[in-house]
Amino acid sequence: MSNSLSTKQGYSSKLDLLQTEVAIKRTKDFFESSLAGALNLTRVSAPILLKSGKGLNDDLNGVERMVSFEAIDIKNANIEIVQSLAKWKRMALARYGFALGAGLYTDMNAIRRDEVLDHLHSIYVDQWDWEKIISKEQRNIETLKSEVQKIYQVFKNTEKHLHELYPVLTPVLPEEIHFITTQELETMYPELTPKEREDRIAKEFGAVFIMQIGGQLLSGVKHDGRSPDYDDWSLNGDIIFWYPELEQAIEVSSMGIRVDEDALKKQLKISNNEDRMSLEYHQAVLNRELPYTIGGGIGQSRICMFFLKKVHIGEVQVSVWNDQILEDCSKANITLL
Repeated sequence: MSNSLSTKQGYSSKLDLLQTEVAIKRTKDFFESSLAGALNLTRVSAPILLKSGKGLNDDLNGVERMVSFEAIDIKNANIEIVQSLAKWKRMALARYGFALGAGLYTDMNAIRRDEVLDHLHSIYVDQWDWEKIISKEQRNIETLKSEVQKIYQVFKNTEKHLHELYPVLTPVLPEEIHFITTQELETMYPELTPKEREDRIAKEFGAVFIMQIGGQLLSGVKHDGRSPDYDDWSLNGDIIFWYPELEQAIEVSSMGIRVDEDALKKQLKISNNEDRMSLEYHQAVLNRELPYTIGGGIGQSRICMFFLKKVHIGEVQVSVWNDQILEDCSKANITLL
């Protein structure tokens, strides 16, 4: 178990097991409806399975293995369980005929088999994936910041709502979210690792949006990896909160303005993935057959963990854990679902 978790002596959940289950539902219901209203989104159904070879599944950092199988009645096709719906959503917007300024959201359930398990990471991923149409002229930092501020207000409203329902859940989020780029962070704290920089800036401001993730910094390294074919690395970022219960930063959302034809070609070249250009999704972007969009994912279990002041993600979702985690949680008075 992580060092931060082991330092939490005498942990006791603020809600009992049944209260927790009820609170999870209340949290998700309020946040989901508020998010849809704030961003002008309509809920749609989404796949958990995709055929491989279309370029639609999320490659994440490009090294994670997808869970795949052959179905007895689907010939000549390999089926993959999604890792996220970053690219599928953009094609869905075109298919459904959404108007400029409107978009969709969906419940995304995924399996990431190569996730390293700890108090924040599970092989089961549940998040709201959302995507909305913008114009080419709106592909700028002002649009990105505006959407982040709308989402942050949903977080603030949810925190207030839960405090009214459960007074023991004291609000901790600041009034405003702070914006900073990965290069600014590196320049401020060159001696720290990217994760340590996130902890430092999150502790200082409480809530930050760290922008421009995926490309190399001046030092020659990346702040973090990003797939080259959905986010524009110059127009994306992560929403990070300082989490007092664990005394560390916690990422609750990754989002960004999506690649246009120029950014896609540039990022595929930088990442040595130009062979993807022939795939269906990539051809649609290059031929300008898809709308320009902004979108992201918001971790459902992550926000429940944050708002309900839990110290392990297994307290708010049902997953599979190794023996060491099960033993450590038992000793630390952590009840896994």
